[in-house]
Amino acid sequence: MGSRQVSTSWQGKHVTVAGLGVSGVPAARVLAGLGARVTVVSDGDDERSRTQAAQLEAEGVTVRLGDGATLPEGCELVVTTPGWKPDKPLFAAAAEAGVEVWGDVELAWRLRGPDAAPWLAVTGTNGKTTTVRMLASILEAAGLRTAAVGNIGVSLLDAVLGDEKYDVLAVELSSYQLHWAPSVRAHSAAVLNLAPDHLDWHGSMEAYAADKGRIYEGNAVACVYNAADRATEDLVRGADVEEGCRAIGFTLGTPGPSQLGVVDGILVDRAFVANRQKQAQELAQVSDVDPPAPHNIANALAAAALARAFGVEPAAVREGLRAFRPDAHRIEFVEEVAGVGYVDDSKATNTHAAQASLAAYDPIVWIAGGLAKGATFDELVTRSAERLRGVVLIGADRALVAEALARHAPQVPVVDLDRTDTGAMAAAVREAARLARPGDTVLLAPACASMDMFVNYDKRGEAFADAVRALAAEDA
Repeated sequence: MGSRQVSTSWQGKHVTVAGLGVSGVPAARVLAGLGARVTVVSDGDDERSRTQAAQLEAEGVTVRLGDGATLPEGCELVVTTPGWKPDKPLFAAAAEAGVEVWGDVELAWRLRGPDAAPWLAVTGTNGKTTTVRMLASILEAAGLRTAAVGNIGVSLLDAVLGDEKYDVLAVELSSYQLHWAPSVRAHSAAVLNLAPDHLDWHGSMEAYAADKGRIYEGNAVACVYNAADRATEDLVRGADVEEGCRAIGFTLGTPGPSQLGVVDGILVDRAFVANRQKQAQELAQVSDVDPPAPHNIANALAAAALARAFGVEPAAVREGLRAFRPDAHRIEFVEEVAGVGYVDDSKATNTHAAQASLAAYDPIVWIAGGLAKGATFDELVTRSAERLRGVVLIGADRALVAEALARHAPQVPVVDLDRTDTGAMAAAVREAARLARPGDTVLLAPACASMDMFVNYDKRGEAFADAVRALAAEDA
């Protein structure tokens, strides 16, 4: 973690950390290191939890496994991990006792030093990780000391407490994290898009949107919104920002004043120029973005807007976008077999992400299905029907996709694989190859979570890529 002068106000403070895992364990360690008396509470009592508990207890932290409902006596602050829902009994007990609840992001914000790096923050239903990584690439190209932090890369606590000195941080924030981060004030922030997701956690779409909108509170320079998604602009209108902070839109069309957009294959800026009524600044070519799918161009524009808000020159925007490479399983081209392209977008775990992926190709043989998480598929199928050559369905909730296809795309051939074993992916790829014609794209964009069949979306994508390569070997 590195040495750093910290306020001694934590000495002896009774702090409860709710949850273990990737957020709870570092938070407990940091707080204990600051001199707080830390108790970790967890609903879990499995082997992994017991191992983590033993490690923390050896460092002077008290751990209560299998008992996450009761507020420890004398507790003065609760620090929660993002996965804990707001309706947990522990939080009701904290409210009754007048005890504040912070998330790990709030904790990191409060622990920043007086010379801390400003935050450029990103949230949205989809595209957060890609946009933050693009932003970090642009900032690095500008010669700035930066890191992609939050849900990815360096942990926020490490970034604010470590010896590494940053000029600016590119911060990914989920709706969970924003819910428990009332004090965070970014230099500039972006909401990429809003679609129903995690409603079981937030309770309603309104509550979900409100938590996303917290990212704009107190912004100093720019609130970046999606001109194609009115809900994101509404969040800007409702935000309490610093005097002079501007609303900056991004669009896949020709930008108006105070917007970034696309003209004749060029990403242009009409927001951070001397005369935005009459001037536009070229930033990059569409071909500089990998992959140049529409939703990824939108990600690039949002990243560019945040970088420009921080004063980055146009040349660094282009250089940073050219240097950026997407993570695995995000619209990743695997191979061409018999004239058919195979694309892995296993990361498309909800309908909004799948819609963006499906919009990037035509014609498509679509591999879909998994755990629906309460989603419906009518709008997705309606928007994508004309692009579909065929569909192969796998996973526990495939019937929900099949029913939407029957209602809105009855002409599209559907293969319903009544399987949820991991070997089903190889069968799905073979069926997709049978339906596809040269020039088509076989697209894995499941619109569902993976846990019915795979450990995570990475394993699902790997299974798809392995099956495609096996098919290619046979065709060779």
